[in-house]
Amino acid sequence: MKAEEEQIIMPIRVGVDVGGTHTDAVALGHQGQVLRAVKSQTTRDLITGISNALANLFSDGTINRRDVDAAMFGTTHSTNAIVERKGLSKVGVIRIGKQSSSSIPPMYTLPEDLSASVNGASVMIDGGHEYSGRQIVPMEESALPQAAERFKENGVQSIAISAVFSPVNPSHERRAAEILAGRLPGVPISLSHEIGGLGLIARENAAILNSALFRVANSAIRSFQEAVDAFELTNAKIFLTQNDGTLMNVDYARKYPVRTIACGPTNSIRGAGYLTGMSDGVVVDVGGTTALVGVISNGFPRDSTIPASIGGVRTNFRMPDVLAIGCGGGTVVHRVDGGVTIGPDSVAFELTEKALSWGGSEVTTTDIALASGYAVIDDGKCDPARLSELDSSFVDRARKKIIEIVEDAVDRMKTTSAQVPVILVGGGGIIVPPSHYSSFKGASRVVRPEMFQYANAIGAATAQVGAEVDRTFSYEETPREEVLKLVKQMCVEEAIRAGAMASSIRIVDVDEIPLTYISTSAARIRVKAVGELDLGRPKPTSRGL
Repeated sequence: MKAEEEQIIMPIRVGVDVGGTHTDAVALGHQGQVLRAVKSQTTRDLITGISNALANLFSDGTINRRDVDAAMFGTTHSTNAIVERKGLSKVGVIRIGKQSSSSIPPMYTLPEDLSASVNGASVMIDGGHEYSGRQIVPMEESALPQAAERFKENGVQSIAISAVFSPVNPSHERRAAEILAGRLPGVPISLSHEIGGLGLIARENAAILNSALFRVANSAIRSFQEAVDAFELTNAKIFLTQNDGTLMNVDYARKYPVRTIACGPTNSIRGAGYLTGMSDGVVVDVGGTTALVGVISNGFPRDSTIPASIGGVRTNFRMPDVLAIGCGGGTVVHRVDGGVTIGPDSVAFELTEKALSWGGSEVTTTDIALASGYAVIDDGKCDPARLSELDSSFVDRARKKIIEIVEDAVDRMKTTSAQVPVILVGGGGIIVPPSHYSSFKGASRVVRPEMFQYANAIGAATAQVGAEVDRTFSYEETPREEVLKLVKQMCVEEAIRAGAMASSIRIVDVDEIPLTYISTSAARIRVKAVGELDLGRPKPTSRGL
């Protein structure tokens, strides 16, 4: 029994994050200490890169694989699938509200190539609600069996359902889903009120993307499970990272794969906060291809306040407020008319083949850091002597240009003129010289923590399970106090479905936004909850994970 008790109180968490250049893996002990951290090259086949990273992580035999109780994966599968238009499902769309929204049909605002990839069929029927939640007209249920037959004939693989003002009253979406599920058993369905905000078209687009990603998500999750099984992590439960810096279990990820989009930056932001103990500041995550600049606020990534465009699709579901700049560790430095330009092209995961210091022909920002003498890379194939051909004035101009680009990005992410802490993380964090930290414009201080190059995987491994509910209510129908209580309870239940342990869940954010220019008292309520991972056994009582 003693050995079993030790297994319960000494869990190990594994975090894996796939970046454009490197795939990182870390193992953390029950007190949050880093037991081991490794980097592997990202491969064109992302799963091969993950397997290589896990092989490196366990290669020295110091980690007992049976002690690993959770494996967290941050993946770019969904983002890549949308951008590259690959592996997407054929989607059938039901728009409820034909009488008031037919001027812009479903998928009309999608890029032509994406629409060609995912458009199975679109059907508009009568129905929907007012902003007060009152029904406009009864839903045209009689049209749904015919729509199901059309979907079947067109080879539709998933369904997206949207209705006018469904975030206020989702009853028509739910009823339509019930009818279609009976006609097309096994076909996954996305309901727009569970994914996006108030605006119909952007919310519908979000639901369409979610439905298009079902096959991609299943393939990725299956690959993760195969990797976990191959490395005999027999006690490990799998979680995927979400784009708000929290986790979800595989069942939740299968239902909402769109929430994995942009999870990489939030992993790094959370990891930066964890490594420094700072809950507020600007985080600069310098990867191989780009540098991503975000904000950590009260311990969580700041959400964007503007509609997100993903692969050319305008949506209104939650996304982190992140600025991407072409200044990563593999970004190419050019001589132009006697001056210097940085990027936007990058050697990305081919850094160790194409960069000058590795014997290649491209001058990268990493080469500039090595030539300036403030970076050291522990790789026998990397020889800074190869940089002797670079004249000092060129190196100096390039270094100043890199600093200028990063400083400008930090300034653009600040909401006030006050100085703020800046945290440098990511493998390419070496491109900003430490000698400049004290004079960094707009920064009260600059911190590059130990293990800075593994912040993304550490952020994944230390995250909690999270859930968010975003709904609109009329206070004429339900008193404000009851509304807030209801939404908080809905959020707690959603967190449990996402994989949180019920007794550990806490509400971390409540946002109440009154709706203007309408005759009734109504508000949009957004609530966020987080909780510890539900692994089906007692949790350790010590600090950390």
